[in-house]
Amino acid sequence: MTGSQQTLHLDTLTSAALRALLDQRPLVLLPLGSQEDQGAHAPMGDFRLAAIIAGQIARRATDAGTLTLVAPTLPFGAADHFGASPGGLALAPGTFRAVLADLLGDLRRNGLGRIVILNGHGGNVPLIHEVTLAIRRGGGPVIPSVYLWKIARRLMERRIGPAGDRFGHGGEPLASITLALRPDHARPEHAVAPAAAGQAFGCPIAGFGAIGFEDIEIDAPLEYHEIAPNSATADATRATAPLGAAVVEDLVARVARFCAHAAAQP
Repeated sequence: MTGSQQTLHLDTLTSAALRALLDQRPLVLLPLGSQEDQGAHAPMGDFRLAAIIAGQIARRATDAGTLTLVAPTLPFGAADHFGASPGGLALAPGTFRAVLADLLGDLRRNGLGRIVILNGHGGNVPLIHEVTLAIRRGGGPVIPSVYLWKIARRLMERRIGPAGDRFGHGGEPLASITLALRPDHARPEHAVAPAAAGQAFGCPIAGFGAIGFEDIEIDAPLEYHEIAPNSATADATRATAPLGAAVVEDLVARVARFCAHAAAQP
């Protein structure tokens, strides 16, 4: 198969078909995400957004001349504030590190050493760094990680401006991206402006894992419902599918070009 007919997802390839592609030294995308509360307006599984975008990037990069395959998406992120919400499923940090190291190790063992991680969860960022740094220190390759939503926010801000009240957990950029990529599962009619957080330890809650004291912030162990009483910390009421689609197009184009760059590295 060639062009748009070619199967690019590892979970749809036979082992023989994959073996036949190894001489082309394909790049492999490993998408990561989370299963957590995204607000009453959005499905919890944002790992599905990472999976959809990974497929689009692989197709764009492959059609441009860089054979790019997609590994199955890891749906669970590192444990953080969201495990207390109904439906939240997460891995402890040590478990996440071990799982990620195993996945990367198996890809490399199978001859798929050109890897780019597509990360769709902020809680994964420091752990990805630890695992990939250990691989490099052990004589392995540089495995870059693309934090999808960080880049998407930058791309969206170029279109709508900083709009601080719209960006954050449960808001942009995922709110509009969800409407563009998973409209059948979105519930935009349930989007509300975030409610003010309450108090903990006799101080106002200042954000994720922090309370305010005088003019400083103090780290504190807080659960998600304390931080976001309305299930979101940003305003998703102005999210739109066209905005999400435009940002996804920008994101896919940028990362597809990076895939070509990554594949060209020694």
